[in-house]
Amino acid sequence: MSRALEYLRREERVIGKIIGIRFYPIVVEGALGSRVFDVDGKEYIDFSSQWAVVNLGHNHPEVIEAVRSQLERLVFSSHTTFPNTVAIELAERLVELTPGSFEKKVWFGLTGSDANELIYKIMPVYSRRRRMLGFQGSYHGQTMGALSLSGHKALTRFIGFPNVVKAPYPFCYRCPFKQTYPECGLLCLDFLENNVVENAPAEDLAAVIIEPVQSDGGVIVPPLEFIPRLYRICRDRGISLVVDEVKVGFGRTGRFFAIEHFDVAPDVISMAKPMASGFPLSAVVGRAEIMDAALAAHLFTSSAHPVSCAASLATINVIRREKLLERASKMGNYILERLKEIAEKHQLIGDVRGMGMILGVELVKDHRAKMPATFETASLVYRAYELGLLLTYVGTYSNVVEITPPLTIGIEEVDRALEILEKALDDVEKDRVDRESVRRFVGW
Repeated sequence: MSRALEYLRREERVIGKIIGIRFYPIVVEGALGSRVFDVDGKEYIDFSSQWAVVNLGHNHPEVIEAVRSQLERLVFSSHTTFPNTVAIELAERLVELTPGSFEKKVWFGLTGSDANELIYKIMPVYSRRRRMLGFQGSYHGQTMGALSLSGHKALTRFIGFPNVVKAPYPFCYRCPFKQTYPECGLLCLDFLENNVVENAPAEDLAAVIIEPVQSDGGVIVPPLEFIPRLYRICRDRGISLVVDEVKVGFGRTGRFFAIEHFDVAPDVISMAKPMASGFPLSAVVGRAEIMDAALAAHLFTSSAHPVSCAASLATINVIRREKLLERASKMGNYILERLKEIAEKHQLIGDVRGMGMILGVELVKDHRAKMPATFETASLVYRAYELGLLLTYVGTYSNVVEITPPLTIGIEEVDRALEILEKALDDVEKDRVDRESVRRFVGW
């Protein structure tokens, strides 16, 4: 028996299933840069960045050094009562980096879920309006307020709070109105304005929360004019616009924050996953009057942990110094073009899309009907793992392969990863993947 299978059996005895999503039988022992090493000594190219967390790659030396230095000075101080210097310095940087010339303030937490939980909690307090608006397919977190804001099937199976209304996200490949962009004139936005917002009703809507690229919903990039027009709808009605950058922030799309592609300065931005290169940290940056709306309304003992904040400052420095925004844009375009070339040769690929270095490959059984190839997607991801490439899949129908490599990945590794992906795709199309092995892993 392999060590990985031994560990997985041990895990099954002591760790509950509610914590995990499994795509293949890997147990990680080490990682460096764009490579991951399992307990059996096998090496993989990480094309997931661990759910877009390690944007700088694994164990970036500058982050490690910043953490080591911080550990020697101060391991812990609870910022709720005993503020630490490094958290204040990080807050100053985030205020500078986020779009908007208005006065801003920062809140710190541990995960994307608790960041968006703050959104759910504070916006009605600030606005004195009771309702919130989210989008179908959205993923904002696992806590009760965050999952209530969400529209992803992994979260809507739970009964959330009833004061959140949902609107269709602009998913042009699978338009719920059976329209074609741009001839549609963004009918989905007209529907949102005239049927959803007005019937909420608008005067009782505290905020609209949106992902500028819907990641877990299927790597969906909205038309560039959608969010600016949504912003104007909100502004005209006194509704705050909240942007969730938990997964797509910190350089992933080729801008520091994805919302910068849309030339909009939202009232509030939530962020988490990549901001500390693997250390637990989240933040919300918003208008000062929103962030001061209530005293001690959302606090956690370990928030603004000095070690995580030191890692985040180092992460920002590396992104800036190594020009990773430009690199993400250039490398992302290269991967996108290569994926389009692969798509031309494989009938299973229905659509390829993305922004910067978050890309999605949607698999379908029939191009005209767009029937989701759900099992084939699971098989592709599993086969890629067997061949040495780590991928995951997302989407409402669990049929979108998500590609989020480290922003630091080299061209040779990218080319090798794409070779493996195409080989795995070929094996799936020719039924060379063990179905029973795939079925053991549920995924989404």
